Amino acid sequence: MQPSMKEMIKKKKESRSVYSRIEKIMPTLFLLIASLSILVTIGIVVTLLTETILFFGDVPFIEFITGTEWYPFFANDPSFGIWPLISGTFLIAFIAMAVAVPIGLSAAIYLSEYASEKSRKIIQPILEVLAGIPTIVYGLFALTFVTPLLQSFMNDLPIFNALSPGIVVGIMIIPQITSLSQDAMSAVPQAMRDGAFALGATKLEVAIKVVVPAAFSGIISSLVLAMSRAIGETMIVATAAGSTPNISFNPTESIQTMTSYIVQVSMGDATYGSTIYYSIYAVGMTLFIFTFGMNILADYVSRRYREVY
Repeated sequence: MQPSMKEMIKKKKESRSVYSRIEKIMPTLFLLIASLSILVTIGIVVTLLTETILFFGDVPFIEFITGTEWYPFFANDPSFGIWPLISGTFLIAFIAMAVAVPIGLSAAIYLSEYASEKSRKIIQPILEVLAGIPTIVYGLFALTFVTPLLQSFMNDLPIFNALSPGIVVGIMIIPQITSLSQDAMSAVPQAMRDGAFALGATKLEVAIKVVVPAAFSGIISSLVLAMSRAIGETMIVATAAGSTPNISFNPTESIQTMTSYIVQVSMGDATYGSTIYYSIYAVGMTLFIFTFGMNILADYVSRRYREVY
């Protein structure tokens, strides 16, 4: 039998009632989910601060931020000057950016301005594969392939050095620079390109003198975020850079970064509750401050130079 009109109206009202309840519940659910990331961040900061304060109960803060020697495992006279680890970290990041910026931006310009739709469908998945490779695999690649390759040109290059992991970290962050920069370039209105073409500009001139300046904020943000990624990289440098904390800008020497030191101590080289154990939180807090500052800088640049179309 066909349902009566009253039954149909009743079912519609019940259905509306269910949807109405869902509509009331979902904002609260979304708020809880959105608050989760904030709570996790607060938990991380509180943990780092608590353990870092315990560390500075044993090691003077001035010694930590001004010292130029990092020898925490010396039993008689340990040194906790953070600058050797900072030096190694930024040396790796500098090499990585020197590799990634020209390649990443060139790839972004090609994909945005030159590539056909077929080419994009081939190249973009390859970049996504690069972004999805585990960093420990990159580290083994640096140690067992890139370093021997470099040694064929540089006979005195030691097995652990800053150059090899720096190059591989640069390869790792290329997809991030390419993807974010391409998105920024693709957002530039076609009318700006057409206007430049109408004035007699070539395709290269349009790309370099019109599209890139118009997408400047997005490009800079991608570079700063990639820099943060390079600074925070762990497994590649822990595998291939060595563990020699020294203030050196020579990429052929073995160095140690903040992240690789944390890995070294976390592997069981320190007793729980010792000064060395708490030092990993102090180093982690330093790393957090650097990466947090880089993210703030990226946000500022993005807002400051954002183009409104």
